[in-house]
Amino acid sequence: MLYPRMTSSRMVFELNGIWDFKLLKKKEERDAGRRLKDSMPMPVPSSYNDIYPGRDFADHVGDMVYQRTFTVTNPVKQGRLFLRFGAVTHTAEVWLNGELLGSHKGGFLPFSFEISKQSRVGENLLTVFVNNIVDYTTLPCGRVVEEEFPGLEQRTVNLPNFDFYNYSGIMRPVWIYTTPDVYIEDIEVYGKMDGSVYWKIQAEGESADKAKVTVRVLDAEGRCVYTGTGYSGSGRVEAPRLWDTQDPYLYRLWVRLQSKSGNVDEYTEIFGFREVSIRDCRILLNEKPVYLKGFGKHEEGGSRGRGTDMALMTKDLGLLKWIGANSFRTSHYPNSEEMMQLCDRMGILVIDESPAVGLNTGFTATGLLGGNPKGTWETLRTKEHHKHVMEEMVKRDKNHPCVIAWSAANEPASQEDGAKEYFAPLVALTKEKDIQKRPVTIVTYEGSTPKTCKVAELCDFLVLNRYRGWYDTEGNLKGAAVKLKEELEGFHVRCPEKPIMLGEYGADTIAGLHDLNARLFSEEYQTEFMRAYGEVFDSLPYIAGEHVWVFADFATAENIKRVDGNKKGIFTRDRRPKQAAYFLKSRWEEIRNPY
Repeated sequence: MLYPRMTSSRMVFELNGIWDFKLLKKKEERDAGRRLKDSMPMPVPSSYNDIYPGRDFADHVGDMVYQRTFTVTNPVKQGRLFLRFGAVTHTAEVWLNGELLGSHKGGFLPFSFEISKQSRVGENLLTVFVNNIVDYTTLPCGRVVEEEFPGLEQRTVNLPNFDFYNYSGIMRPVWIYTTPDVYIEDIEVYGKMDGSVYWKIQAEGESADKAKVTVRVLDAEGRCVYTGTGYSGSGRVEAPRLWDTQDPYLYRLWVRLQSKSGNVDEYTEIFGFREVSIRDCRILLNEKPVYLKGFGKHEEGGSRGRGTDMALMTKDLGLLKWIGANSFRTSHYPNSEEMMQLCDRMGILVIDESPAVGLNTGFTATGLLGGNPKGTWETLRTKEHHKHVMEEMVKRDKNHPCVIAWSAANEPASQEDGAKEYFAPLVALTKEKDIQKRPVTIVTYEGSTPKTCKVAELCDFLVLNRYRGWYDTEGNLKGAAVKLKEELEGFHVRCPEKPIMLGEYGADTIAGLHDLNARLFSEEYQTEFMRAYGEVFDSLPYIAGEHVWVFADFATAENIKRVDGNKKGIFTRDRRPKQAAYFLKSRWEEIRNPY
């Protein structure tokens, strides 16, 4: 799906701003064709939860409605008109002028509707019904529980199977944009180290298959370095400047489509020449080993929750550069398109993760063990939706040079029977849809050991989440290091050709809490924790990276195990460094590799 960009043949208009908003009660009458009554202002994009005070407001379970008007002019109606949402969490039902456009399930990927017929010149009424429930059919997963207490009304509670707050709403930008009657629907482009460039164009409209397609590769200065024709093809750019973390050089593929009637559409897609591969327990970027240094990272902060915030995401990448990191994982959902574009530009490597978190019926609302396992793969009803999400994610992010790998899930019940049968088709589908055949992984947790894991052989590289020294062996970092090393060695024996990296490791740390003896929750303990893990990594030649959990403190479901959220951040929620940030900065600057 192409990102909305203004071109010589397209107009783009943002519908961001203040919308009308209302939480809906169960069975409350819904009328999409009338203006809302008793509504309140709500910023879009944002998560709705923290905008107004009130526990019942923030923790509302079920439906809500967003509404606004926009004006369409005669010139806008000359071709086709589309409505596009960056993401609505978790399901959306969209109406225009009282007519249903359609619905979308999945809270972290874009979707669009053509509104050429439903829109009218003048004022148009746009209504979006949003549902925030997570259950055993959604990604991420959760449970809906009806609580009853004597003398009180029945209360519906939504318990996530994951350890982050269930922010929801229209969380990413909304646009309308125009195209000609025959238009470019999608572009796939891939540039290799030797200058080979491959493209595939998808067009829509009457007799689109008979249209003339011209492509040009433009360098960063706008010079044309290759010209070709056809809906698909390949060519070569002489001596391309490769994209990497030190020199994230970007090219553009300019595409011109001309229909038999003379209709013209133009679009420019950004890409880079670079290759990702795996060999001899190493992840290679442009045939050079790259050691991944960075974090698991939530897209969250302040009062906007997970709403798109260009200033915050730019600051975050600046902090990644400052601390010496070169990568992060989009834990635990695809980040915004704007973030991916910034990573392309700033040379940040990304493990792009689907929202498949909580695929474990033994997890509780804070992501910790202690639920009621009943056989995860017999209980969940996510398989078909998961396939659709992987297709959507690859389709959206396929051209980004920053994306070096795909993660199909985080901490599923990969030790249970049925896990291999569930994930094998997903891994195969992901590779089928990706022209670059980038590595695919499944991030596993401590319950999935070298002896019990059912999915290790499906992964191109192993990403392990381990908390020795925190959730077990707490306070005993020497013992934790022994257990960690033993487990890493066990996985290497089982999969001797696969790179292994830590996808999560960390300790909750209260900013400003100091202790001479480096006790739990102190900044000193977090620093010593990082040091102990680093020594283990340095002793094992097949470790390909280290992603600390977590970049910054973040909100979670309310629970006595979480004091004001998860405090494992190396930075506070408002992006102030803890002591461990300076240790990691020193460590990562000393780890010398090509990237």
